Amino acid sequence: MANLKLINAAKVYGNVPVLTDINLDIQQGELIVFVGPSGCGKSTLLRMIAGLEKISSGDLEIDGERMNDVPPAKRGIAMVFQSYALYPHLSVRDNMSFALKIAKIPSDEIDKAVEQAAASLQLTEYLDRLPKALSGGQRQRVAIGRAIVRDPKIFLFDEPLSNLDAALRVATRIEIAQLKEKMPDSTMIYVTHDQVEAMTLATRIVVLNKRGIEQVGTPLELYEKPINKFVATFIGSPAMNILPAKVIDAGEITHLELENGASAQVPIATQSTAVNSKFSVGARPEDMTITQGDDYVYKGVVSYIEALGEVTLLYFNSDNGAESVIAKIPGIQSIERGQELKFSVEPEKLQLFDENDLSCKYR
Repeated sequence: MANLKLINAAKVYGNVPVLTDINLDIQQGELIVFVGPSGCGKSTLLRMIAGLEKISSGDLEIDGERMNDVPPAKRGIAMVFQSYALYPHLSVRDNMSFALKIAKIPSDEIDKAVEQAAASLQLTEYLDRLPKALSGGQRQRVAIGRAIVRDPKIFLFDEPLSNLDAALRVATRIEIAQLKEKMPDSTMIYVTHDQVEAMTLATRIVVLNKRGIEQVGTPLELYEKPINKFVATFIGSPAMNILPAKVIDAGEITHLELENGASAQVPIATQSTAVNSKFSVGARPEDMTITQGDDYVYKGVVSYIEALGEVTLLYFNSDNGAESVIAKIPGIQSIERGQELKFSVEPEKLQLFDENDLSCKYR
């Protein structure tokens, strides 16, 4: 098991920078999840760590040893890909043992490693089957087992659940979490675009955007203390609502004027220079409560309803062309399209972002 460090790492294709100034320190035993929008470089960064992409500048260190020029096979890394990449003509046992046979490991050690990995992944009864006789979830477990038997320093997962249906994704996600509990000293790096996977699996999440890292933190740190508007809207599903506002009084408590005649007093300090500046108020959909009074922060007409049983999602079109506002209300609601509603949010749960989209609360 290993520590991994990226120091000013960058990736350039021709004259096009893809990743710049990547500085990251991953400790032994962590499960780090890379998240970000499509094209932000999540998989490219993972492949740089694996040695499948050359690092244009900067350094990659594993246990203090520079790895930039070390071949992939010598880095002590095992990678699980989005596609299962199993040999269709080989049994599960032979797929899992293939790399060990190439490395000329003694057969008794190979058998022991395969049996142990199969037991931990509940694959023992399938060891003599071909991949075509397995479900998608079982095939992905075989791919994970193939990585486990190599006993690598670091596990890399590149969106391993994206090819599975919803039910299998849940089951396999739980299996990966349980596997990590059985291997507490294993260092794992996991790429996903799925919010639930990131929030439930990660020790820490790395949020990537526009060629670099926006913020690194535990799932709850990113949820409760986003450093800027991008992180605030990317972490959480549905995304945080962003409400345009103008500062009318600054100080220890900031007084704001919002659209639709709403107002808010946010217990976040701002400087006097912020008065009359255009800020943004962030309100998570689950924190919005229907109100009849004048203490609302948002007022709108329901344009669409998603009744999910345990919650009801209410969608509101913005008057000024901004993103739609979403409210997440517990249970089943007797609300109709075209109905006008007002919503309040506890002041402590509101976020405030300045004209540069930076959080005024967690700088």
